[in-house]
Amino acid sequence: MRPLGDSPLVRNDKTLVLAHDHGMEHGPKQFSGVEERLDPNQVFEMATHDAVTALAVGKGLTETYYPSYKDDVNLLAKLNGGSDLWMGDPYSPHNWTVDYAAELDVDAIGYTIYPGVNRETDMFEDFRPVQESARDHDLPIALWSYPRGQAVKEHRSKEIIAYAARLGLELGSDFTKVKYPRSKENMRYAVQSAADNRVLLSGGSKSSDREFLELVEDCMDVGVAGLAVGRNVWQRENPYEMLDMLEEVVFEGASADDVL
Repeated sequence: MRPLGDSPLVRNDKTLVLAHDHGMEHGPKQFSGVEERLDPNQVFEMATHDAVTALAVGKGLTETYYPSYKDDVNLLAKLNGGSDLWMGDPYSPHNWTVDYAAELDVDAIGYTIYPGVNRETDMFEDFRPVQESARDHDLPIALWSYPRGQAVKEHRSKEIIAYAARLGLELGSDFTKVKYPRSKENMRYAVQSAADNRVLLSGGSKSSDREFLELVEDCMDVGVAGLAVGRNVWQRENPYEMLDMLEEVVFEGASADDVL
């Protein structure tokens, strides 16, 4: 891990990543009802909101849109990803390199692993040069740690999510994004298991304003460093209103009741 006090990804020791890798990972169906947001410019505009400390996108969106927003958006380069059309155990191949991302002047690196699948060892080995190259470029690393596979019977259980969080520390990331393990106390255990690694809550599928904000509040209460959220922001009719509320809950310690 590297010191992150001066990182643009951190404000008041907290982080809010706006994730927009869904076009690659899930396809256009994720934009049903908000088809205008198939235009990445709309989400890049959202990322200029004060609440957002980084925008996570892949190679194509970085090349095409980031030059117009470089002064206003901190970019987290998502280096691997696959489509929703693949069948079988998930595997997330490289789409670009740390060197190329650094050439495009990004602020951080993002990478996905699927612990527990048949190709776990390949993914861990794939991550090694990414992690070391990011260190060479002094770029912080966020690891998406999503256990899957035949041996993982309940991928949101207390022990599985704690293991996912711990793997971020063991593999050398600075942030580790994990799913919610179904209770506040289970998330506390995941944070404890990660030690000095910064755990980020995965925003997940869109839910009601209250349900989502209460979830974020609970996670912040037990020491989560922030969240990486996509659909719970940009699938909303008014994403800026949600970002306003998240800014208060994540960075100012407000409760869901305070902002609703």
